Amino acid sequence: MKYILETPIKGILDAQKYKTIIHWRNGILISDEPEKLGGRDLGPDPYTLLLSSLVACTLATLKMYIDQKQMDISEIEIEANIYYKIESGETVAYIDRSVRIGSPIDPETNQKLLLVAENCPISRTLKGNINISTSVIK
Repeated sequence: MKYILETPIKGILDAQKYKTIIHWRNGILISDEPEKLGGRDLGPDPYTLLLSSLVACTLATLKMYIDQKQMDISEIEIEANIYYKIESGETVAYIDRSVRIGSPIDPETNQKLLLVAENCPISRTLKGNINISTSVIK
C-alpha cells in the first residue's frame, strides 16, 4: 500500500466545543462548526473542507490542462455545494459544482473543460468506492 500523503493529516480536539486543530505537512488550520450548531465559526466546518478539496482540485486540474494546451484562459471560478435526498429509503449525497470561464470559448473547448473538471482526482475519489478503516490507538 502506498499512501498519497507523505505525512498523515492529524486532528486534535481543542478545549472549545467543536474546534479542531488540523495538522498538515506545512502547518495547521482550524476547523469549527457554525454558531447555529454550537461552534464559534473559527474556521471552515467539515462540509466546507470537503467541498474546498473538490474546488481546489478542479481548479488545479483545469489549470494544468489549460497550461498544457497553451490556452488563453486567465480566470476560472468554481462553486460547489452539497445536499442530501432520500432515495429508495437511503440517504444519497449530491454535490452541485459550477464552472465559470472568464474568457469566451467555443462549445467544443467548453465540453472538453467540463470533461477535465469531471475527472479531477478528488472528483474520481468522491464518485468511486471509498472504504474507511478506523481503529482506536491507546
